Amino acid sequence: MDLAFEAAQEAAADGEVPVGAVIAGPDRQVLAVARNRTLAWRDPTAHAEILAIREACSRLGSERLVGCDLFVTLEPCAMCAAAISFARIRRVYFGAEDERMGGIEHGPRLFSQPTCHHRPEVYGGIGADRARDLLQRFFHERRRSRQ
Repeated sequence: MDLAFEAAQEAAADGEVPVGAVIAGPDRQVLAVARNRTLAWRDPTAHAEILAIREACSRLGSERLVGCDLFVTLEPCAMCAAAISFARIRRVYFGAEDERMGGIEHGPRLFSQPTCHHRPEVYGGIGADRARDLLQRFFHERRRSRQ
């Protein structure tokens, strides 16, 4: 999770919403580290989770990440939750809950839907205070700079 937080801090330094993600293989080897890049790439799908999934799939030469685990600093949104399911990720560990845009424990609760084909194990609250503080500082600074 520390690698995910480092990536999130890099995102914040670049003005991106501070979310970082790491995918580890079944042997716990790091396959991908990514951060939000929606502004830099002008791409609304360039969320940390999506970029990490793309990188890990490329490294493994497969569209499936069976046996892999995702560590992310914020509860994934519905788009990312769907990608996690499609990639067949084994476990998701996330930091802060996202009551507004979350897609796992909030909002559509994608993995609880009967149409969801793959449901990873989910562990929330890993470093939640740290993640929440990082996000709150980022948005506080952003609001302050706009005044």
